[in-house]
Amino acid sequence: MKKLNVAVVGATGMVGRTFLKVLEEENLPVENYYLFASARSAGSKVQFMGKEYTIEELNENSFDRGIDIALFSAGGSISEKFAPIAASKGCVVVDNSSAWRMNSEVPLVVPEVNPEDIKWNKGIIANPNCSTIQAMVALKPLDEKYKIKRIVYSTYQAVSGAGMGGWNDLENGLKGEAPKKFPHPIANNCLPHIDVFLPNGYTKEEMKMIEETRKILGRQDIKITATTVRVPVFNSHSESINVEFENPFELSELVDVLKNAPGIVVEDDTANNVYPMAINATGSNDTYVGRIRRDESVENGVNLWVVADNIRKGAAANAVQIAKKLIEYMND
Repeated sequence: MKKLNVAVVGATGMVGRTFLKVLEEENLPVENYYLFASARSAGSKVQFMGKEYTIEELNENSFDRGIDIALFSAGGSISEKFAPIAASKGCVVVDNSSAWRMNSEVPLVVPEVNPEDIKWNKGIIANPNCSTIQAMVALKPLDEKYKIKRIVYSTYQAVSGAGMGGWNDLENGLKGEAPKKFPHPIANNCLPHIDVFLPNGYTKEEMKMIEETRKILGRQDIKITATTVRVPVFNSHSESINVEFENPFELSELVDVLKNAPGIVVEDDTANNVYPMAINATGSNDTYVGRIRRDESVENGVNLWVVADNIRKGAAANAVQIAKKLIEYMND
């Protein structure tokens, strides 16, 4: 197996630091790692893979050294500028921003769901939105078995999804300080407002979930609506997902489909108060599904409660899993 050169762009941010953790756990066949960040972080040192690395400032010449794969988590404007530069030098970029997700030339990938889409990349692969990723892990096997007709998403999203600014707002808000990141206090509060409001009344986050779901599943016909809410939880997103199918199902069979699907842990024993919780999902790369029950208001409906670590499965781990698949394909 050929050993590759891998770069991490945005290595000092919340997701970037988690990239490094997940890469250490996976121990991929990598010859050299290169860690990039902004001028502000350049020169700082990080411990990684048992040795000390110096953070380099990202610039137009950063990819002139035979880098095979670059994991980007440095924001949309950086990705828009530097991902095409990296791709032009023969590097495949796995990008965590929203910059490329809806570009028809760019695969949008959750490895448990559509790994084959990696193969048609033209130098850039997009990591979906964190809230979309965990939903896709749960919904793909059900769509294959019963064909999804309609989805209603209601999300309960942790402050870490808004970066260190969101984390600090909750931490400081619990001490009575005013918010700096969010428009209102998040401590002891819920904000039905993630990203900007659009002319149709939805937020950008809600429309991301709708559009990305259709793209990943390859199902433009699915009817989808979403309400995304920021809640006073530090880490891991929770989602109530209501699904209506074209085809009838037996509930016990549906649960077995989920149990046998990759990346899913079913926690569904309400008699013993067992169901997925954010506090337990944190630190894991799995997606947890519970509260599985028939929706008795429609003919073929089910309710799911889906929880995952938004910084790991919702960002870093998903990107590293894409890189792992990419390495497999490169070595075929």
